[in-house]
Amino acid sequence: MTEPIVVIGAGPAGLMTAQALAEKNLRAEIFDAMPSPARKFLMAGRGGLNLTHSEPFEKFVTRYGESSARLAPYLRQFGPDDARAWADALGANTFVGTSNRVFPRALKASPLLRAWLKRLNDAGVVFYMRHKWRGLARQNANEKTRALVFDTPNGEKIIHARAVILALGGGSWARLGSDGAWTAALQECGIPIQPLRPANCGFIVAWSDAFRQRFEGAPVKTVALTFQDFTQRGEFVITRAGIEGNLIYAASARLREALERDSATIALDLAPDRSQTWLARKLETPRGKRSLATQLEKTVGIRGVKMGLLRELAPRAAFDDAQKLAAQIKQLRVPLVATASIERAISSAGGVMFDALDEKLMLRNLPGVFCAGEMIDWEAPTGGYLLTACFATGRAAGLGAAEWLRDE
Repeated sequence: MTEPIVVIGAGPAGLMTAQALAEKNLRAEIFDAMPSPARKFLMAGRGGLNLTHSEPFEKFVTRYGESSARLAPYLRQFGPDDARAWADALGANTFVGTSNRVFPRALKASPLLRAWLKRLNDAGVVFYMRHKWRGLARQNANEKTRALVFDTPNGEKIIHARAVILALGGGSWARLGSDGAWTAALQECGIPIQPLRPANCGFIVAWSDAFRQRFEGAPVKTVALTFQDFTQRGEFVITRAGIEGNLIYAASARLREALERDSATIALDLAPDRSQTWLARKLETPRGKRSLATQLEKTVGIRGVKMGLLRELAPRAAFDDAQKLAAQIKQLRVPLVATASIERAISSAGGVMFDALDEKLMLRNLPGVFCAGEMIDWEAPTGGYLLTACFATGRAAGLGAAEWLRDE
């Protein structure tokens, strides 16, 4: 019996790999540690399932930062327009939201995943769940197949494969399957790997007990965040340990790197639509019997959690001087203590280094073994960029494996 083509990982990258192989009339067998496929994909769908982004490709590809040039060839082969066409072919009826992000009409992942799994099943793809990959078994140098070791409910199992595509995810949300345990197995094979680190993550702030108890979970809306050369408007959420949310995620790579080097302090503009001069003039209005909190609310609209942030972080002397208080409202400094844990991060940075892979995403030291998705060393902001690159590298790895098998 001919050994199968094995895909390890049943997330978006692994499923797209299997689809690409099926299009070449090659049947894949998918192995995954979890009881059911694509659990993190389903979790992402709870927030609307942002599949991709509708901005021009030239802008889209820059969102991957230092990895843009490495990912560009795969994104040209399967980019945002292709992702949308693929989803629509599965009945997603995608639309472009007000932020130019692309969503399925159902605003959830489950209908799309069901249709995708049916397509793969119809193509003959076989799924083996509760199979956790432990690494490669020792083999003779002249063997042409790869021996893969799995832990299963029935004990250890060794599967021989004529080609292997690893799509094992990063290190965030371990309970959904992406635990990063694969790094040790590949490092034993001499594969260079950048340590997995949180991306699109929150940060720890040393809140006082009083602030934490009052404002945990409160959204901070319509602010601008500045850090180094980064400035962006948006909103975020106060957590028990610090801050998280889309505005924080957008700056998270810069903030994480700064903390790894030394320290990081962000500046918040709590009134981005008002000038400091306007604020100071309003704050100089005699307040009579009004409390300072009432004065701030009535004159410049600072209330609730924004007032709490001022009380928490601004120097006490600023509250006695309109000019100084206006300056604090426009540039409130928030010192960050540390990056929040990778477990709570939306995604992760680090992974298999691109230099370890050829242009087909095959490991140079392990012929016939390919990598795809978030386990490769790239990162991206939220906005559909993560999923699109997972789709693109999954497809590229599948097509690369098909080409490699043809030439063998």
